[in-house]
Amino acid sequence: MSRRQQQARGEFRDRETGGVRKKWKDKLPIALLFPNRYRVGMSNLGLQVVYGLLNDDPDIVCERLFLPEASGGQPLSVESNRPLGDFPLIFCSLSFEDDYPNLPAMLVAAGLIPLADERGGPGLDASITNGAPLVVAGGVAALINPEPLAPFVDCFVLGEAEVALPQLLALLKEGVATGRPRGELLYSAASQLAGCYAPAFYSPRYDEEGRFASFEVVAGLPSRVGKVVLRDRETAGHSQVLSPDAEFSDLFLTELGRGCSRGCRFCAAGFVYRPPRLWAAEAIVKALAARPAAANRIGLLGMEMARAEDLAVLADYLLAESCALSFSSLRADVIGPELLALLGASGLKSAAIAPDGGSERLRRVINKGITEPELLAAASALTEAGVTNLKLYYMIGLPTETDEDLNEMADLTIRIRNRVLAVGRAKRHMGTITLSVNCFVPKPWTPFQFHPFVGVAELKRRLQFLRKRLTGQANIRIVADQPGRAFFQATLARGDRRLGRSLLALCPGGGNWRQAMAQRGVEAEAYACRERGEDEPFPWEVVDHGIDRRYLWEEYQKAMAARLTVPCDTSRCRRCGVCHGN
Repeated sequence: MSRRQQQARGEFRDRETGGVRKKWKDKLPIALLFPNRYRVGMSNLGLQVVYGLLNDDPDIVCERLFLPEASGGQPLSVESNRPLGDFPLIFCSLSFEDDYPNLPAMLVAAGLIPLADERGGPGLDASITNGAPLVVAGGVAALINPEPLAPFVDCFVLGEAEVALPQLLALLKEGVATGRPRGELLYSAASQLAGCYAPAFYSPRYDEEGRFASFEVVAGLPSRVGKVVLRDRETAGHSQVLSPDAEFSDLFLTELGRGCSRGCRFCAAGFVYRPPRLWAAEAIVKALAARPAAANRIGLLGMEMARAEDLAVLADYLLAESCALSFSSLRADVIGPELLALLGASGLKSAAIAPDGGSERLRRVINKGITEPELLAAASALTEAGVTNLKLYYMIGLPTETDEDLNEMADLTIRIRNRVLAVGRAKRHMGTITLSVNCFVPKPWTPFQFHPFVGVAELKRRLQFLRKRLTGQANIRIVADQPGRAFFQATLARGDRRLGRSLLALCPGGGNWRQAMAQRGVEAEAYACRERGEDEPFPWEVVDHGIDRRYLWEEYQKAMAARLTVPCDTSRCRRCGVCHGN
């Protein structure tokens, strides 16, 4: 028995849950599947929130399954070491395009039928049973574009689980108990419940050039499926399980809100989680107060969008509680004295700032809304607070980017390095500047959904240009994304249902994704590298986010002209369409 299996049966479970685990007798078993390794997956706050919601239901026992450590290994539940085939319902959380191939791979490895139309039998007349489970998927990747995984999923939950799950669970519990045919059950969900999208009832049609044209929809169902939104909450979402084997093993995570008012034109989450909502400081403090007594390392999610006054309140609370702060990245224009005092008390030696665009012009193109003086001031302030190592998040391949923008990125990095070293010398600690360089991928529901992916060869050239420009610069290092990986993401991001068979061809042992697509007549460049027209139909528009497509096109035109758009003010802003009538 492996160490993971031993942990799942004994000490590991006790350390996570205090030894409390539901018995299966007279319960509806649900597998909560995350198509990533345990170390990464268990640190996903969305998965933890869903895990808590499901196990709060007295009629349900929910257990977690992750991508096995060994390729092709059998997926087994963390709680009781049960195989995936023991669960009549599989709930799956999808966060990244890179995870897409792992869903069919895990179904195949478990001995389950991966394709939903075959799993359901002719006309979807089969009932939901062990061995022929119903697969329900959610998560931000599904919210952005569910279509590449539509062949494997019976029902997508579009939106936020706290709102969508209660009614769906009531329907599923009744359906499993009475043995209702899955087709009848799925139609009920799709026709009666908000946020439920059953791909079997939406048949894609393509034009003479092979491009997506429309969906043929079964009578009685909406042509587009609206997402569901959590408007407010008394207690912010927070960690449900602290696991010693997770990526952030002793970090208690708390969200500051959902969505973002800034309107960065590359960021899909900033558009699909509209309207932006920031939880009240009191709701966040209430979540922090729910942490285990021994949890004194706090991770705040969403600090890039937080209000400076709320950060001040939270900083005061965490200082009073002797808690240390951790975060992924910080906006350069929200750093105040209270936050700096907390950083100093936390002993944090590394922090990240995200300029994203390498030049002032590019930051206008992407609507970042941060200037070089703000970046330099933030670097100085963080170093004064004891942060010795700074990470700078940049993107290459952005629309309209030139070599001159890359030169400005290098110059800005050197100026930040010089500012940090000047403070560091006075304090007798010398740090490092790390450039985390990611390849831009155009995403649905952003103004850049119309723009082509720049291509692998050109991204490699730009990376080489940047490396050459910074060679020999002390205390600067570059960590770069792989252009080939970004190409795969770009293909899936704007893909349609025809990609599913190619993903299935990669099971069980992986393989070359481009060859798998080419063998099935799928041209990756047609998805990733083609510019899209103003009126071209998109398969992901089966999801209705309430965003006016004309607004996205207008924002794209403003980007090409390097013009800024002011942040959302949901009390009066009606630009994008999401808040109309609210």
